[in-house]
Amino acid sequence: MAATTKNATAVVTQGGSATVVAAGTLCWRIEKGRLQVLIIHRPRYKDWSWPKGKLDPGETTPECAVRETFEEVGLSVKLGIPLATITYPVSSGDKVVHYWAAKTERLSPEPDGKEVDRVQWVSPEEARDMLTSASDIEPLESLIAAHAAKDLQTWPLIVVRHAKAKPRSSWSRAEGERPLAATGRRQAIAVSRLLQAWNPERVVSSPWVRCVQTISPYVNQRSAKLKLVDALTEHDAARKPGRARNAVERVFDKRRPVALCTHRPVLPLVFSVLGNHMTSRLRALLPVEDPYLAPGEAVICQVSTINQGRIVSVEQFRAYDD
Repeated sequence: MAATTKNATAVVTQGGSATVVAAGTLCWRIEKGRLQVLIIHRPRYKDWSWPKGKLDPGETTPECAVRETFEEVGLSVKLGIPLATITYPVSSGDKVVHYWAAKTERLSPEPDGKEVDRVQWVSPEEARDMLTSASDIEPLESLIAAHAAKDLQTWPLIVVRHAKAKPRSSWSRAEGERPLAATGRRQAIAVSRLLQAWNPERVVSSPWVRCVQTISPYVNQRSAKLKLVDALTEHDAARKPGRARNAVERVFDKRRPVALCTHRPVLPLVFSVLGNHMTSRLRALLPVEDPYLAPGEAVICQVSTINQGRIVSVEQFRAYDD
């Protein structure tokens, strides 16, 4: 399973034709040792489909997928691997729908009664027969293939570049104390919203102020565990790159959802460690040119729960554009 996804806005206009962007999930569970997926019935269209919907203004596709799933079937999901993206014509042009796998525990979905009036857990084979639109089968096939490859059960490892800081040229005090600019503070709030699509329970960060300020909105809102690691600062990573690599390597040990926040000059080192945990095809999706990520931008890797330390998907999102 290899995937890369960039941030998307609700409507993109090119050459006079409008592209509507939407996002959704394929909720899945293992019941009596067998894979099941959740399909929904929409009374307005009289069809069987997946939970999905159009982006709200300023929303990223991962945020949209989580929100729409909660609104339509009452499930608070965390995104897993990205699945096939489908495109089909609508009256205004084309509609693009981004899908993610979303594992659910023993929670009962509740249709909202408006957009969705029925939900049903079914086998992949039953879903294939019940889905109204042939295009909806594409993400299902992605899910089935990932399950067969044992790549469906994963945890997220998210790398965040700190948000926009005040310029070095205007800062006369210690470099580690240089804070976020006003734009950066807005970016930090957007980063918090984006991270909630995966809901990492712990955050590993450089202790320098601009990194801590970037992830503080998320840590405070979600009560995530924060660990500050000196090896991830620009200064320490330049002097002792081996320690920085070890710090990145250690985030794999706990096998739990984690976000890592650091600086632009440290990103090549971080990505070199991640690259050792993935195939060459996925490695080619990692940023390789300076500045690697924009301020507040993130790379999301899904790490296999079954095949320890193996990264099975790579995505990239920018939470906020000023």
